Amino acid sequence: MSPRNPGGRTSHLTPNLSIIVGAVLSVWFLAALWGGAAGIFRAAPSRPPLAILIAVVGPPLVVALAYRLSRTVRELVLGIDLQMLTAIQSWRVIGILFLALYAFGLLPGLFAWPAGLGDVAVGIAAPFVLLAMVRGAPTWRRQVVWLNVAGLVDFVGAVGTGALSSDPSFGFVAASAGRASLAALPLSLVPTFAVPLWTIFHVISLIQVARGIPGSAAAPPSPRGCISSV
Repeated sequence: MSPRNPGGRTSHLTPNLSIIVGAVLSVWFLAALWGGAAGIFRAAPSRPPLAILIAVVGPPLVVALAYRLSRTVRELVLGIDLQMLTAIQSWRVIGILFLALYAFGLLPGLFAWPAGLGDVAVGIAAPFVLLAMVRGAPTWRRQVVWLNVAGLVDFVGAVGTGALSSDPSFGFVAASAGRASLAALPLSLVPTFAVPLWTIFHVISLIQVARGIPGSAAAPPSPRGCISSV
């Protein structure tokens, strides 16, 4: 694969495959939107938020299984531009909205502070990692790994604190929870669409680095995985 753009690679997404991926993402988004509007993700006071947990964990597991079983999916995963995946992480700065909602008393601090600050940190770091990739810096692979590991850790923490501060009795601090609910629109789109989608992006990025796929024009593919060097 020879690079066609400075510091990047040509994606393996053919027009037909792009349409399929776009259709899957559209159906997924509409399903999450409908589920939030219909109250599917709301849990009874005596039950844990299993519907949201399934929505968070389910899609990444499906992609992992498809990657394992399907050569087409593997080629798709390995063919996505790693620079694009890194640039997408800059959107995480939108997590500052959690802090804004906390300031208005709509979200509990237990969830808003770690989730908001974690998202902002990843979003701010992403352009610097992308710049290292474009320039072919010697440490760009390590930076990509740390960026994506930090993003995944942030999601784990957000899901955990979100569960602890949720309205159902599953949460330990539900009495201090804010008025906004992650089980209802529009916030329900965060755990049911944004978090699992960005989790998939993180995992794909780590797979590509581990496989030694080049992320810059100045850096040839490594013959071995790079995780061990981190």
